[in-house]
Amino acid sequence: MNSSRIAAFTAFGLIIVDQATKIWAVEVFSSREFGLIGDVIELRVTRNTGAAFSSLQGFGSFIGLAAVGVIILIIAIIHRTSRQMEVAGLALVLGGAIGNLLDRIFRGDGFLDGGVVDWIDPSFFPAFNAADTAITIGAAVLLISVMRSVDHG
Repeated sequence: MNSSRIAAFTAFGLIIVDQATKIWAVEVFSSREFGLIGDVIELRVTRNTGAAFSSLQGFGSFIGLAAVGVIILIIAIIHRTSRQMEVAGLALVLGGAIGNLLDRIFRGDGFLDGGVVDWIDPSFFPAFNAADTAITIGAAVLLISVMRSVDHG
């Protein structure tokens, strides 16, 4: 199976997991919270209309359009790379970006103004979701891949 197909399957699977967990969280935790580890990590639904760490609130349409551009760029890069580690990192970022973009498209009243559903809320860090986790892990994998390629010339 070629790299593009592996990336597509990875991203698609991630989108399914992300959206399924968001649907579940909205159903279960919209009206109540659940202390997973006491008050340290709680499961509760919040909506982020901004960017990472709830910055840029009110710029959801701009962020959504930027996400579309990033998604197109990632797809183009995936088609041009054969390094499996890069493909894996890009696929994770791609799936996460699409998962959160779907919230902006379908969870609002206007053009790209939906709030991204965050439902894992550690007391020491901003709330996040499966898509955010995939983006973070994907970025780390890409960083490691770049560092390894620099080390190996």
